[in-house]
Amino acid sequence: MTDMERRGRATEAFFGRRKGKALREQQAETLNSLLPAFLIDLSAAPPAPLTSLFPVPVERLRLEIGFGGGEHLIHRALETPSTGFIGVEPFVNSMQKLLSRIGETGAANIRVYNDDATQLLDWLPDASLDQIDLLYPDPWPKRKHWKRRFVSKTNLDRFHRVLKPGGLFCFASDIDTYVNWTLLKCRDHGGFDWMADNAADWLTPYQGWPSTRYEAKARREGRSSAYLTFRKI
Repeated sequence: MTDMERRGRATEAFFGRRKGKALREQQAETLNSLLPAFLIDLSAAPPAPLTSLFPVPVERLRLEIGFGGGEHLIHRALETPSTGFIGVEPFVNSMQKLLSRIGETGAANIRVYNDDATQLLDWLPDASLDQIDLLYPDPWPKRKHWKRRFVSKTNLDRFHRVLKPGGLFCFASDIDTYVNWTLLKCRDHGGFDWMADNAADWLTPYQGWPSTRYEAKARREGRSSAYLTFRKI
């Protein structure tokens, strides 16, 4: 990262929880024993090729930002073992849940980062990812907080840099204002093409989609979801 990039980062802020209720002793042991083996070290240069982050052969690379309970990430990792998954989640309790599932399933095609996703994005090489997933991010529903939303011109610039030509940015949300916000931000950015021909394309969950607890709660509360797919151009 250049000095100019570091100065730019000083103007950014991370918004979100890092800790919830205290972990039980066994949960803390799982976190402490497994995290070092799966954590990406940003103090070292990215390996070349980036696929060598993983101890198993992988053909594609996919990043999930804010994986929450990890239901989607672990499902996709087991579903497509030839893809290497990088999951970002600063929330300690969520990281513990994912690592516990990795321990149970033996999924070796996952690596994680436990801090601000923009740090990882700036560390990644140009055109290194096949797909970025941003699924049910914090909507910051109050208008005065909209500037905190992860979808922004700056972060779309980051996405565009690290995605391969034709790479995908997938966004899901049950908050109408955030869906519209994302559509407008991607349109105005100019580097992404919304891959929707009709309403079914954004109302239908992604192929192989595993419903998460958050999504189930949204439906119980009467909120429907949108599933947007953008292609880097």
